[in-house]
Amino acid sequence: MSTLRFTVVREAFKKKAAAADTPSGLPSSYFGELVFTREKMQKYLDAKTYKALIDSIEEGAAMDRATADRVAEGMKTWAIEHGVTHITHWFQPLTDVTAEKHESMMAFDARGRMIEQFDGSSLIQQEPDASSFPNGGLRATFEARGYTAWDPTSPVFIHDDTLCIPTVFISYTGEALDYKTPLKKALKAVSEAALPLCQLFDPQVRKVISYLGWEQEFFLVDADLYSARADLVLSGRTLMGHESSKNQQLDDHYFGAIPERVAAFIREIETEGYRLGIPLKTSHNEVAPNQFEIAPVYGEANLSNDQNQLMMNIMNKAARKHGFVLLLHEKPFAGINGSGKHCNWSLGTDTGTGLLAPGHNPAGNLQFLIFFVNTLMAVQRHNGLLKASIASATNAHRLGGNEAPPAIVSAFIGDAMTDVLKRLLELPSGTPVQIAGKKGKSLGIVEIPEIFVDNTDRNRTSPFAFTGNRFEFRAVGSSANCAGALTTLNAAMAEQLTDFKAILDREMASGKRLEVAAMDALKPIIASTLGTIVFEGNGYSDAWKAEAARRGLDTETSVPEMFLRFTDPASVAMFTRMGVYSEKELRSRNEVKWEIYCKKVQIEARVMGRMAINHILPAALNYKARLSESTARAQDIFGRDFTQAAATELYLIRRIGILTEEVRERVDRCIEARKAANRLQDLYEKAKAYQEVALMLEEMRGPIDELEEIVDDGLWPLPKYRELLFTN
Repeated sequence: MSTLRFTVVREAFKKKAAAADTPSGLPSSYFGELVFTREKMQKYLDAKTYKALIDSIEEGAAMDRATADRVAEGMKTWAIEHGVTHITHWFQPLTDVTAEKHESMMAFDARGRMIEQFDGSSLIQQEPDASSFPNGGLRATFEARGYTAWDPTSPVFIHDDTLCIPTVFISYTGEALDYKTPLKKALKAVSEAALPLCQLFDPQVRKVISYLGWEQEFFLVDADLYSARADLVLSGRTLMGHESSKNQQLDDHYFGAIPERVAAFIREIETEGYRLGIPLKTSHNEVAPNQFEIAPVYGEANLSNDQNQLMMNIMNKAARKHGFVLLLHEKPFAGINGSGKHCNWSLGTDTGTGLLAPGHNPAGNLQFLIFFVNTLMAVQRHNGLLKASIASATNAHRLGGNEAPPAIVSAFIGDAMTDVLKRLLELPSGTPVQIAGKKGKSLGIVEIPEIFVDNTDRNRTSPFAFTGNRFEFRAVGSSANCAGALTTLNAAMAEQLTDFKAILDREMASGKRLEVAAMDALKPIIASTLGTIVFEGNGYSDAWKAEAARRGLDTETSVPEMFLRFTDPASVAMFTRMGVYSEKELRSRNEVKWEIYCKKVQIEARVMGRMAINHILPAALNYKARLSESTARAQDIFGRDFTQAAATELYLIRRIGILTEEVRERVDRCIEARKAANRLQDLYEKAKAYQEVALMLEEMRGPIDELEEIVDDGLWPLPKYRELLFTN
């Protein structure tokens, strides 16, 4: 297919982008201008209402209707000044995209005149249809009632002409139907579990905060080329396509100069992000052509996750404006790197102490060591569950390849911390240990490096790597809601800290000092984690797969099977004990996960089958017919010698015939397999059947991609990889 048919008029998009209404001045002058921040709360609320709202945000205090009305009135005044005409409860159902129910502020007064109205009831609660979102059987079709309820810890913001109110989404009977509700419960659980340990070192600590720093990878493709690919439009990835002669093998795209049109797109989303209080910090070219990354400054996990969800919406909209389409699929192109969303996670106190950052003194380093080692143990206890938390039909294409973390969860801690832990194990039990920082080193003291820069290399094959003051959970998919992984991680950490505190209390009850009791409680954990979850080598190697199985780590590669970890007895016990999920909610979420898996593979199978029959085969047979005409003419001209004169045509005719027959047969087999899967009622069994369908799609792709290399470029009906990946 000629590239000219899909040439983007770049100048038009540049002019359109330049004409956009963007704020002037430095980002600091407009950062957060579209967010109802504490500064705006003080301006638009009276002192009593402001205090009640802050108490609700910081302490979880209940808010009465009169106070909610006053908060809503202040928000309305601020919003109208920004041209707002509608409100929406903005929530995160189990669809991996956000949802909105818009309502006009229109109302009528007693004299029939139209007025703008927004009160406390509209702020606090709305009622979307709970049966129309994935719910795993929690809501029958005829049981539609569900509620969205305001989350005051995530600020209200303005998007376009709408006042957006971040909310949780629950069923009429109280079960969570979203990502935010269990995340908030997990954040509460880890704070409550960590607090007693922190107060051993600083009695002033009142709260422990979970932090998230997300790194969002994505692809951009020209909008017109995208529209010509039914697979991209309907499934988010290319189901067929031979790799380009040049892709990422020269490593010339990674951290290269950002193309002009992409740079304009990034500047726009940065500006919009700043206005919405999203502290975007970095942007760069990623490894694959047309692949990029943005990342913000670290933030509180609930708010940071909301900002990631909002930013994906902003990016989708802005991409179209610049003549692109945003691709968040984890593997939109075969043969080149896919996209992830690295989740940098840590814990800190409300007094400003980073619990996963080495301290400047022995006490600070002992506290760090407690949280560091218990993090490793939490990951070890629930390594299969953590893998299940990031598993999906789309992420399955990315994990396990030589580009992303393997489908085995292990932890990388580096040479420096490995050495520290090994030396601690060598000390006799009960030995008083002073854990020093980098400064003040003296003989006989176990040293923890204060700064980790250059103390160890990075290991990009590790799904869960320590990077100096936090852990980087690298296996999360680019399209995923970070809350799924964060909920599991924080809940597992809460359980482990609770159990460790009980062990520590028993040690201290015997009369041991904190330093001695802590080390005696930590040593068995250190020994276990160093021999099980900690792995410093090549996570891509076959040797590691065998070693991981020997260590007892979860090596399952089937996505439908991975989801079973959510309902393992240990998982159910952990989640229910920490108050994050009920067993009923866990089982319903597995039903949702299996159903979504089936539907995504089903869509891909339908799309690929129809593209093969309606696009690929006609193009191939058309070219075959042309070759046959050429061969017939050669026979007329050369007579019995035509086989030599038309040798190339005859070879291509035979090869096309073989490949088109393979395509047709594989499409037919896939259709039959899909029909058989659809007859299954049990969603787990159905998902396993659709996993076999997914494998058939890869088999179907082989002859199609070979045909792309044979058929006349002018007849090929789809934009090729070289066009999709090199158009900026």
